[in-house]
Amino acid sequence: MTVREQILDQKRAVLFDMDGTLADSMWIWRQIDMEFLGSRRLTMPPRLQEDIEGMSFSETAHFFRETFQLAESEEEIKAVWNDMAREKYRTEVPLKPGAKEFLRQLKDQGYLTAICTSNSRELIDTAVTARQIESLIDYVVTACEVRAGKPSPDIYLHAAQVLGVSPGECVVFEDIPAGILAGKRAGMTVCAVEDDYSQYCVQEKRQLADFMIRDFTELLA
Repeated sequence: MTVREQILDQKRAVLFDMDGTLADSMWIWRQIDMEFLGSRRLTMPPRLQEDIEGMSFSETAHFFRETFQLAESEEEIKAVWNDMAREKYRTEVPLKPGAKEFLRQLKDQGYLTAICTSNSRELIDTAVTARQIESLIDYVVTACEVRAGKPSPDIYLHAAQVLGVSPGECVVFEDIPAGILAGKRAGMTVCAVEDDYSQYCVQEKRQLADFMIRDFTELLA
């Protein structure tokens, strides 16, 4: 069996994280965090990205408000981030190599698909529309819409329930350990995707996931 056949064996649904997995977008958030904190005369801690890994958009806003003692409400913080990132998601965020073609092949072969993201719905909707993949995605859910963000399995279990499939019939594509753990804790097969942002933990990703790919060109039929 090919790697594609092994990953999709006896599966009915394919669930994707967005940032760093389907889309090459993780670079945006380090830049935004630096600008956001810098405009408030605050220094970005060296491990900030690792500390917030997997958190939902709302959980991250709460973390920022508490950690940096910000005067803004969590809703105001999220609105600022959306404003800072919206145009970048519309014009500067590409899909990972082979991602659109892989989604199209999955749809043609009858697989159900979902995006399960820690990002905001506004930014995901912007990216999905701009990259013209709406017709290739059956469902989108954000971690703000479930009980807890990754590594909790909530987001993946919710997607499976909505799609009407069992966890064992799902494969998850993820780029960071928190997301991989979320998929595994949901009882799903997980394939890690390489990303420049997460090169520092590539061995951990290999150990946690069932499979690992460089990008989606490896899975094109």
